[in-house]
Amino acid sequence: MNSSHFKFAAPPVVWAVLFLTPAPPGLPEAAWSYFAIFAAVIAALILEPIPPSATGLIGVTAAVLTGYVFPAPADSVKWGLSGFSNTTVWLIFGAFILSMGYEKTGLGRRLALLMVRALGGRTIGLGYAIAFADLFLAPGTPSNNARSAGTIYPVISHIPALYESRPGPTARKIGAYIMWTAFASTAATSALFLTAMAPNILAVSLVRQTAGVEIDWTTWFLGALPVAGPLLLLMPVLVYFLYPPGIKQSPEAPRWAGEQLSLMGPMPREQKVMACLVLLAVSLWIFGSSFINATAVVMLVICLMLLLRVITWDDVLGNRHAWNVLVWFATLVTLADGLGRAGFVNWAAEAIASQLVGLTPPLVLAALVAFNFLIHYLFASLTAHTIAILPVVLAVGQSVPGMPVEPLALLLCYSLGLMGIITPYATGPAPVYYSCGYISRTEFWRLGFIFGMIFLLLLLAIGIPHLDFLLG
Repeated sequence: MNSSHFKFAAPPVVWAVLFLTPAPPGLPEAAWSYFAIFAAVIAALILEPIPPSATGLIGVTAAVLTGYVFPAPADSVKWGLSGFSNTTVWLIFGAFILSMGYEKTGLGRRLALLMVRALGGRTIGLGYAIAFADLFLAPGTPSNNARSAGTIYPVISHIPALYESRPGPTARKIGAYIMWTAFASTAATSALFLTAMAPNILAVSLVRQTAGVEIDWTTWFLGALPVAGPLLLLMPVLVYFLYPPGIKQSPEAPRWAGEQLSLMGPMPREQKVMACLVLLAVSLWIFGSSFINATAVVMLVICLMLLLRVITWDDVLGNRHAWNVLVWFATLVTLADGLGRAGFVNWAAEAIASQLVGLTPPLVLAALVAFNFLIHYLFASLTAHTIAILPVVLAVGQSVPGMPVEPLALLLCYSLGLMGIITPYATGPAPVYYSCGYISRTEFWRLGFIFGMIFLLLLLAIGIPHLDFLLG
């Protein structure tokens, strides 16, 4: 059986094996049958025999038709479509439309080139230019793939050749340093902002469903800042010492960036308007949560983008990725909700929590966050990880007496962005930096483990006491 046939065959086999296996003691048969569908969907999301949005739609349709969550047909289909009325799903969609303005106007490329021109005179300064460019783009770009692989990488990919650094023997001159700094920096920015990565927004919705905990943009940012902020600020230095470049000075990079900016010409009206609209969105997310919902903010900004002709309605209709994400996340939110409604999450949480009797809540909290982080070695999708693991781990924490649930929820959410560093398939940008040729397979895995452990230890060592203080 070739790999293509395996990808198609594996999800139905997963469903059949679980469906034909008797339900575990204490779990209703309908809940176990629903879990069989859910597990098959997760297998399909990991293997991707068909597009993820199609997988989600098929999974929801199967759940609706079988009636495992709601036996009555009318109630079942109403539940199946509930994800499309979820404000978090529309926040993800709207943020993708917002980020389209960066690409269409050229603002993202201009910001990256400005950073390189200003800070790229030394190799470590070039690292800071890359990190800061990602930082400026992150609040309004809910896809680290679009931000890092789609905007940052095309700019920095031209720099190594200026120093005769190419994949192979000369990669370590400067190319490997640039690429790993860019990849590691986007992990930090993905954790820093709620709107920096779509799985973050999905996680917030799942936290609300599972634990009843509300996490707004400002709470997320203030909680993540002492962990992700220093990580981002220290990233170029950390990479410089743990994976040092052969070239320490980089005067060619600012000159090249200046030439590219000259070719772009003066900042046009569209870029200025787009910059103002991004600042408006971020300001309202930070300061306006008491009078305007985060989803309403992004919808307001999209309307202004249309009225001010930054984008057209045809641009919105033609953004296949945004509409694809809308269907994908609407169905995933519904499927995750079904686990709870069917009773599977509570059953799994109680079963796991019974094994933790006698452990103190702080120890269980640290263990659950570490487990959530390290199990990502088994996942090729942050979205699949979020929907499959986060609700169960959070429910386990809830069942432990004395557990601080809100800090646990935030730590689990922050870990999503940070865990993207650990493997060549852990997050969207990873395959791009892995396949560029500057970082060998052995080095990528080694660096992923080293930086992953640094990220996890800082998340626990700084995040736990900080959130206790912030939320206490």
